[in-house]
Amino acid sequence: MAKDREKITIKLEGEQWEKALNKIFQKKVKDVKIDGFRKGSVPKEVYLEKVGIESLYKDAIDLVLDDAHAKALEKAKVKPIIPASADVTDINEKSITFEFEIIGKPEIKLGEYKNLKIKKDDTKVTEKEIEEEIENVRQSYAEIKVKEDGKVEKGDTAVIDFKGTVDGKELDGASGKNYSLEIGSNTFIPGFEDGLIGMSPNETKTLHLKFPENYVKDLANKDVDFEVTLHEIKTRVLPPIDKNFFEDLGYDKVTNLEELKKEVKNVIQIRKQDEAMNKYVDDILNKAIDNMEVNICEEIIHDELHRMLHQFEEQLKMQGLKLEQYLEFAGLTIEDIHKQMEPEAIKRIKMRFLLEEVAEKEKIEVTEEEAKKDAEEMANNYGITYDELLNAFGSMEVLKYDALMRKTLEFLKNN
Repeated sequence: MAKDREKITIKLEGEQWEKALNKIFQKKVKDVKIDGFRKGSVPKEVYLEKVGIESLYKDAIDLVLDDAHAKALEKAKVKPIIPASADVTDINEKSITFEFEIIGKPEIKLGEYKNLKIKKDDTKVTEKEIEEEIENVRQSYAEIKVKEDGKVEKGDTAVIDFKGTVDGKELDGASGKNYSLEIGSNTFIPGFEDGLIGMSPNETKTLHLKFPENYVKDLANKDVDFEVTLHEIKTRVLPPIDKNFFEDLGYDKVTNLEELKKEVKNVIQIRKQDEAMNKYVDDILNKAIDNMEVNICEEIIHDELHRMLHQFEEQLKMQGLKLEQYLEFAGLTIEDIHKQMEPEAIKRIKMRFLLEEVAEKEKIEVTEEEAKKDAEEMANNYGITYDELLNAFGSMEVLKYDALMRKTLEFLKNN
């Protein structure tokens, strides 16, 4: 057997097993009805004769499993990294025998993890990026107003009635009333939106078009006529770059366009630096992981997938969805989700192994005081108390481990 796994046999017998069976009997007998006896007063001998001792086994196993597991861990030489699997190899009224398989960390051979010559992306901000950012912000603050005079232009929204006919017959699904169509959105077939440019309100027009080659089989390449009536034109009115606009953005001290550009440049710079750092860290980890040798067994991968699926289920709950509903809507099975998640699960496991090995090799440690200080800062950032954070993590040991992983990551970033 591999060095990273071990099988441990634990036999529970005598008083401990008999007590477990008796406790389950006392519980089950309350609901058993046997002729000649009141409910709950059936003698044990009669119960066993009529129902059988096997009826007690399943619940009795659950009762003693934790204790048997603890005994197995005491005997094991391998340090487990996932919950041990347990099989019952023998069971009777006198004893029960478990076989636990303990799975530990596999052998890991670190490759190069320092001086990887990874470069950070350039974070220089160009004038074009600044102008595009300002334009995007203006678009988000734009007002939609009815164009009282004028004709349809690109970027306008045309409110139309339309009816499509092929060979003189009205086409199912090719008509609409008071439909709002943004010109340039490419929502309709080629030529439709361009055909509306220049129209005026209350004008009716017939567009002679052709369905594209890659359209549905029955209509591909066919000629189609659309009769369109324009009711209303809506246009986006961008806010002027003035004091009111600056205040809407939260820049109370900005008084002109040049000052606004400086503020926007700073925002873009911070964003690009964060993105560059995140990519830099990912590149370091990916390179170091590629240089590392490790074989991960199916049990470890399955454990990580179980954890990820639980996290996904919790996210769905926050959106008011159950996992079963999501699977039904998406037409997926649990196996499909596992298959989708497996590459990310393997990456997470390898990253964890990498950081643990580097921490051990470089003798990186975290004291309880360091972990507590780190956790207090984290809690402050999240707007919760230290005790709430500790409760979320579960224990100080978990906090220390989390701090150690982040400290090791900092080491890799700086080496």
